[in-house]
Amino acid sequence: MPTTPRFELFSFWRTSATYRVRVALNFKGLEAHERNVDLDAGEQRSKEFLAVNPLGAIPALIDHEMSADSAPITQSLAILEYLEEVKPTPALLPKDSYGRARVRAIAAMLASDTHPLITPRVKKYLTTTGGFDAAAWKAWQGHWFTTGLQAVEAKLSHDSQTGRFAHGDAPTIADICIASILAVTPIFGIEVADIPTVNRIVAECEKVEAFAKAAPKRQVGAPTE
Repeated sequence: MPTTPRFELFSFWRTSATYRVRVALNFKGLEAHERNVDLDAGEQRSKEFLAVNPLGAIPALIDHEMSADSAPITQSLAILEYLEEVKPTPALLPKDSYGRARVRAIAAMLASDTHPLITPRVKKYLTTTGGFDAAAWKAWQGHWFTTGLQAVEAKLSHDSQTGRFAHGDAPTIADICIASILAVTPIFGIEVADIPTVNRIVAECEKVEAFAKAAPKRQVGAPTE
């Protein structure tokens, strides 16, 4: 008889934040049952989903072994840290304190300072209350994607801690966050110039099965071409 996966993930095929969690689950060999929340249909604002996450954002993860009342964990970085704690190997954070801080800082540059500016709730506000048309919204996306990725490029390109990946020669949470942005920019028709180090690192990530399996276009619900 098949067993029920330990983890339950509220997800959507396209989102950068869900991609991060998928990569971490894959990397650590953990399985999750995914429950699709259709952002295009506005399901994240339904009464049912707001009971899961009052912010109306995905992903949300339930660990049925650890939460007696199935309380979800929200925010992708918090979920990545949680998975690192419940299954420390293979590790997604360096062993030393400085390295861990550096990786977390790179991750936050994209997951905290860049990605939140282009989420569906921001788009909804700008295209209704803010008066943005489609061209203005795309320009907004391009500006913030470029600002974030070029800042990461500047941080990585001359730092001796940068190796094959963002920190040394093994993937970390920093690489997951970098790859998560480059995974969705083509979907939005956005190209960011002058990020050779970032592009090189993402190319290395794409050689790792945990990243390849998490690609948005490989997920249930993705449009077929």
